[in-house]
Amino acid sequence: MALRSWLFVPGDSEKKLSKAADTGADAIILDLEDSVTPANKAQARERTLGWLQGGRAAAPGASGQGRWVRINALDTPYWRDDLAAVMPGAPDGIMLPKSAGPESVRQLAAELDALEAQNGLASGSTRILPLVSETAAAAITIPAYASAPQPRLAGLTWGAEDLSAAIGATRKRDKQGQWTDAFRFARTQTLLTAHACEVFALDTLHADFSDGEGLKRAAEAARADGFAGMLAIHPAQVAVINAAFTPSEAELAEARAIVAAFTANPDAGALQIEGRMIDRPHLKLAERLLGIAL
Repeated sequence: MALRSWLFVPGDSEKKLSKAADTGADAIILDLEDSVTPANKAQARERTLGWLQGGRAAAPGASGQGRWVRINALDTPYWRDDLAAVMPGAPDGIMLPKSAGPESVRQLAAELDALEAQNGLASGSTRILPLVSETAAAAITIPAYASAPQPRLAGLTWGAEDLSAAIGATRKRDKQGQWTDAFRFARTQTLLTAHACEVFALDTLHADFSDGEGLKRAAEAARADGFAGMLAIHPAQVAVINAAFTPSEAELAEARAIVAAFTANPDAGALQIEGRMIDRPHLKLAERLLGIAL
């Protein structure tokens, strides 16, 4: 299943949790970090576990909607309690905020090794999605993930809000709505490093959830640039993101035609289709679009 839209849901909000499964999001990220105050952390863990267990009981073994948990950062006193509380619910993965680099992923992976064993879960079944750009030091070392293989690594994503605070930026976009240099750098590094690691790349959220047109432009640009999906902070953003990351019938038809042409001519390096030249990179893109190749 393509995971296009990743919706954050506060782990302490019973109302929002009750609606999460019906939002249409491909993946739900139950948040124990930024949207939950320290006073509500324990309650959020309890409710998050209940939601995870309830979903598993209702549809045991179903692959459907992804169920992820964003824990607190490794430099806080909360993250180990977060993991201990939610792992009995067998989340699909853990989002790691403020990841400092591959060593942060390794540290989290070691904890997951022990907790999977304690909870009777298959070893390595819990994946990791780090947020890789939330400090200046992290943002300039993103490529390090490509040279440090991590079996649990599912993808990479980035965030602009924490990075702007870390560097004292008073703007993130220019007057034309484009990312300014520091944020464009972090975004580009995340995209290229994820592909180098052969994991999915997720673009960051569009902070203004009332700006539907801006979200549409951002999501369409993200897909065109090579991202596999996008973060969302409001259910209203889900349909827009899903639409942007869903190939059109015309795109699918063209991809099928390219694959068919090379299937009929397996030794060809380049072919003509409807008066234009296509070569092996076009075939690779077509296969990716059709889900034949990763």
